Amino acid sequence: MTDARDLCLEFAAYAAGARYDALPASAIEAAKKSTLDLFGVILATTGLEPAVRGLIDLVRENGGPAESSVVGFGRAPAVWAAFANGAMAHCMDFDDLTPWGNHATSSIIPAAFAIAERKGRVSGKEMITAIAVGQDLFARLLRNVKWRKDWNMSTVAGVFAATAAAGRILDLTAERMANALSIASMQSGGTMEVVYGVGGDMRGMYAAFSAKAAVLSALLAEKGLSGPKSAFEGRVGYFPTYFDNEYDRAKIMEGLGADYQGDTTLYKPWPAVGPAHGHIHATIELVSGHDIPPDDVQAIRVHAGDYHQIMCTPLESRRAPTTLVDAKFSLPFLVAVAAVHRDVKISHFTGTGLHDPAVLAMAQKVVPFPDPAYDWKVELPPGRVAITTRDGRTFDRIGEKVLGSPEAPMNWDQIARKFGECASVAAVPPSAVKVAEAQAFARRLETQADAAALLRMLA
Repeated sequence: MTDARDLCLEFAAYAAGARYDALPASAIEAAKKSTLDLFGVILATTGLEPAVRGLIDLVRENGGPAESSVVGFGRAPAVWAAFANGAMAHCMDFDDLTPWGNHATSSIIPAAFAIAERKGRVSGKEMITAIAVGQDLFARLLRNVKWRKDWNMSTVAGVFAATAAAGRILDLTAERMANALSIASMQSGGTMEVVYGVGGDMRGMYAAFSAKAAVLSALLAEKGLSGPKSAFEGRVGYFPTYFDNEYDRAKIMEGLGADYQGDTTLYKPWPAVGPAHGHIHATIELVSGHDIPPDDVQAIRVHAGDYHQIMCTPLESRRAPTTLVDAKFSLPFLVAVAAVHRDVKISHFTGTGLHDPAVLAMAQKVVPFPDPAYDWKVELPPGRVAITTRDGRTFDRIGEKVLGSPEAPMNWDQIARKFGECASVAAVPPSAVKVAEAQAFARRLETQADAAALLRMLA
């Protein structure tokens, strides 16, 4: 703790005072790309993830005013719409992420759009500003704390990022924004066991809780409820409790309001956990570049850093995942899909895809090789793969300059194609005309008088 005022007040003043005209062009582009990208992922979830049906049933049972849209499933109160859209935002593990891992936008956008519809006529510029603030705060909270792999930062930090965005949509004063962030601290939580464990649905749905909490926090603050303004740096606040007070306050504050770090956001070409993308890329390059048929593969060695080893444990379960969400976190299965199909598509993650005999046979050939050179320190680690063929040849490659990485970022056209592919597998696929309209709407979001019209277009 320092003599300076708590970061709760600093973040609140920043979020409440943010204005579109002060945003860098890169932050504006990131907010717009994330909007199109995330709604595409949600559309795909409506058609591919059976587990969301029970969640949607619960939302409907709770009833209430039809304030906000749930993609593919009608309307609900804003709190529940954020919950439902947040649940669907990460199910495909296809949503955007930071270069240091973790997912901000799957909490931010469901919360911001739910509040926007409840409020009515929120402009595209206002929406972009809210998303940019949320993405920036998430990056600052993620990058500048003691590096740990036990707390799920996507929700632990995501709830504050989403609350700041929701509060910005409500045009909260700095005082009420601080209250919203303080209220959100009561709902900041989640451990990585939900990610590392096998056999559950919650790994894909955790953003539901942070998105819902953000809307609830912002609305309570709007009603005048307050919270202690020492939520981050108080004696038992966020930083001492979660990170043993090991955080870089100066770095968190550096350039706040001028340097929008959300412009580092990355977009995924494959529906799989981010640390697997280097291995996927290396595998595709090897089997395509050397034209290796699946039957010619004798063994695939994947160099596994500390996090990759979690994705390989327990090995037999990872080789034959039983749920769609586990499949996207199983390194042997993902490498097997890449080796068999020379690509990894959302169509590979269906009930049929989980039982593809060629993929399951290939997964049995994937052997993890512990290698601390690929431990996850801060930025996402690369992946190294070695394929041995039946005639004794070995081909080795490190997955570098992966599409979607900082070295090879996805452009608008690539994100638009991804949106179209995701929309095509929705429970009720939008027409080609609607897809084109949504793509154009998001790309020109700053010109729109009502940003939430995009959500209604897809709902």
